[in-house]
Amino acid sequence: MARISGVTIPAEKQVHVALTYIYGIGPKHSRDILAAANIEPTTRVKNLTEAEEQKLREIIDRDYTTEGDLQRLVTNNIKRLKDVGAYRGLRHKAGLPVNGQRTRTNARTRKGKAIAVGGTQKKAASKT
Repeated sequence: MARISGVTIPAEKQVHVALTYIYGIGPKHSRDILAAANIEPTTRVKNLTEAEEQKLREIIDRDYTTEGDLQRLVTNNIKRLKDVGAYRGLRHKAGLPVNGQRTRTNARTRKGKAIAVGGTQKKAASKT
């Protein structure tokens, strides 16, 4: 099993898919990295030579911000928006969509489980 950027990438997957398990590397960056390293994207991770693994590690460490460093950077950016009092920061604080999406319907992922507002449901007939 190959370890790149502190992440054990799955041995049975093709390299172009396995690299996307690293936070900060998506399909596009994965293809770019493999092109720079001259590695066939459909090669399985278990079939990579030690030299090829080392080449991948060097390219990723040199050219890309990944894992903990990237997460810290994103967290600091959000914290800065909150501290400055920017609109986006306020939306982050409130747990609402940040990029202008509608909230009247949808937005359940950000807002959480729907809460029924009192007085909107029909009252059951009471026995007298």
